[in-house]
Amino acid sequence: MMLVLSSGMLAAQDLTALARVDPAQSTVTDGWFGKTTLHVGLSQGVPFRVFLLEAPARLVVDFKEADWSGVQPEMILPQAGRITQVRFGAFRPGWSRLVADLAEPMVPVEIGMPVDAASGTARLEIALETASADAFGAAAGPPVDPAWAVALAPPPKPKKPGDDRFTVTLDPGHGGIDPGAERGGVVEKDLMLSFARSLRDALVREDVNVVMTRDADVFVALEARVALAHQAQADIFVSLHADSLQQGGARGATIYTLSEEASDAASAHLAARHNRADIIAGADLTGSDDQVAGILLDLARQETEPRSMSLAQTLAEGMGEAGGPMNRRPLRQAGFSVLKSADIPSVLVEIGFLSSERDLKNLRDPVWRSVMVGAMADAILRWRDADAARAPLVRQ
Repeated sequence: MMLVLSSGMLAAQDLTALARVDPAQSTVTDGWFGKTTLHVGLSQGVPFRVFLLEAPARLVVDFKEADWSGVQPEMILPQAGRITQVRFGAFRPGWSRLVADLAEPMVPVEIGMPVDAASGTARLEIALETASADAFGAAAGPPVDPAWAVALAPPPKPKKPGDDRFTVTLDPGHGGIDPGAERGGVVEKDLMLSFARSLRDALVREDVNVVMTRDADVFVALEARVALAHQAQADIFVSLHADSLQQGGARGATIYTLSEEASDAASAHLAARHNRADIIAGADLTGSDDQVAGILLDLARQETEPRSMSLAQTLAEGMGEAGGPMNRRPLRQAGFSVLKSADIPSVLVEIGFLSSERDLKNLRDPVWRSVMVGAMADAILRWRDADAARAPLVRQ
């Protein structure tokens, strides 16, 4: 059986069972005359689609029901060549994604998935050839499919009429194909999802309405995270992270608010890394303002900016009172794309840094995490009450 993609874009066979990726049958080979071949071994044939994206040049392959457990990038690409890096993982429910960074413009010239009649195993084969920049540009672009226009979880249900409960959007950083920081067996995307769920439960017990930008290991585009907060009519937006950063001796909890100019070099570096999430996951950035180069920030309105600063201050105080530990400069600013909402007070909280031995030990400790969850929930409630008391004065 051969799965052939029309114009290298889409295969729509009715295959649904989960296929396992076989690293022993998965390779990247650079051949003569500018030809490179990508092989992905599978326990059975699955629907897939292939397309190219620009800025930077990437080959993207989506698989229906493919399991990448136990597969590491270096198993497929032990050495960089015309393909400089590969990454893969969950992208949206029922689909996984492989993204290959291209060192030069290349276009697929052969695409197929032959299936062995005896064993049922399959092998995706994509042959690429060096092309001109114009030829690559003409071939690049996401498939025309409205359902894939923005990768995000189902939109939250709108508030019921008369439901005036305080609404918090919690944003567990990274997810799916974008794991975030990894160290010592701790993966940022998993840790932050667990932390966000615990914080959600603590807030719900206080009759707070909580909306999660993701509640599973799936990729959600940066712009979609902000859109979800608006759809939920959120009162505040809190993005949760535990990054790894060598610059500036990063350690201790740090709360960021939006600024076009970063407060320091380490914050600027961190924001640039966060803002690359969509590129990492192979999202199309055409017409988006979330690219690292030349970010256009929607600066917070005059009323929202001080409210975001106040929220950050209250969180820093609450977490510090609970024992932290806090960063030596716990309040910082940078151009994080997820903080760009002009009408929702927004903060990004680095609960700790996986690059710090002390923070890593704390983040692994369920007791410490429980204390921080309680401290953050109390701080959010304290800010809510203080902000409500200030509202009449602001309107005057």
